Amino acid sequence: VSTPDWVKCAPHSFNQSGNRVAMTKPTIWMRTDLALADINRHDAKSLVEHLGISVVDIGPDFVTSSMPVDERTLQPHGRLHGGASVALAESVGSLAANLTLDPAKEIAVGLEINANHVRPVKSGMVYGTARPEALGRTTQIWSIRIVDEQDRLVCISRLTMAVISVDRQ
Repeated sequence: VSTPDWVKCAPHSFNQSGNRVAMTKPTIWMRTDLALADINRHDAKSLVEHLGISVVDIGPDFVTSSMPVDERTLQPHGRLHGGASVALAESVGSLAANLTLDPAKEIAVGLEINANHVRPVKSGMVYGTARPEALGRTTQIWSIRIVDEQDRLVCISRLTMAVISVDRQ
């Protein structure tokens, strides 16, 4: 099996504490200079912060974020709101897409998202993990699996991102 051409060899990844560590496997990330705390600070005063979404892990080909199931993310019937799941999916997928690009040249913006809600959650935390399905020159496709604290599937989402020049208005 050959390595896809979008896999890059980067010198660092992140551990659970958010500290950079030496990578031993190829990675898809263009950006390897950020710690988890830096990424989470970047989302201050946004929907991501309001919903309590936080990046918790970055591996060679995935990004995982957490989100609390509480009064901010519940629907009136006391279950995780589907829109909150979609916000988590788009947030973690968008971050992942942008980490594969040179931020001086390109950014990735949402083009389409869909989601299937599989299991209700009433409390605790959910975790969304984004992995690439296709990393093209002008579009990227990401699969995001959202699971509960028992690692049971809550939602599965697919996110399509458009890759555009930073100069585009």
